[in-house]
Amino acid sequence: MAAHQNEFVVWDVGLGAAANALTLLRLTPDVPCPLRLVSFDDTAGPAEFALQHAAELGYFAGYELQVESLLNKGSVHFVDGAREVSWSFVKTDFPEWLKRPTESSAAHAIMFDAFSPARNPAMWTLPLFTNLFNQLDPNRPCNLTTYSRSTMLRVTLLLAGFFVGRGVATGLKEETTVAANSLSLLDEPLDRRWLERAQRSDSADPLHEPAYRQAKLSLDSLQKLERHPQFCQNAAEPK
Repeated sequence: MAAHQNEFVVWDVGLGAAANALTLLRLTPDVPCPLRLVSFDDTAGPAEFALQHAAELGYFAGYELQVESLLNKGSVHFVDGAREVSWSFVKTDFPEWLKRPTESSAAHAIMFDAFSPARNPAMWTLPLFTNLFNQLDPNRPCNLTTYSRSTMLRVTLLLAGFFVGRGVATGLKEETTVAANSLSLLDEPLDRRWLERAQRSDSADPLHEPAYRQAKLSLDSLQKLERHPQFCQNAAEPK
């Protein structure tokens, strides 16, 4: 964002209690480029509850009025530090929304924070991430961050078209996942050693339907991973 001049677009997939979106706002007020923040969720309940308890939660940090306007009107525009912010809330079934043509601006960054595959498998399928990848502008570098480090997720992202790497620690997790449509955005891309470990995993093959299950990597999935440009480029550079 700091190196960006025009509008910077962030998709917040899983508004929840608005913690991710508000953390983004709180940490970037000195970045001068305009910010367009698009939050998705199928309910406003957690955000409404969090707003009612903003003082106890502590992370709203003066954004209470903006969140209230967002929930009441579906969007809010305001000046925040050195930049202008346009924040909208799309209340929708995200997997179904991705299937339809959309006028939403392609993202520069995606915060993906859905419930776990065991609880919400519809948000972690290969078709969903393929549709999400297809929403990106190939000429606009974009990264996706998520809390999970599971082999199944990383295989899914790779087969959807993303480059995939290790992400920083957060909370109690020692490692997260970062995906991108440009390999240059990844600090620690997965390598062939990871691919060898994925072949031994009992939970590696993607979910093709919104029903949770665990399965070893299929031959078809493995062959597609072997042809992925990330591993072709990194074959001689093990980490």
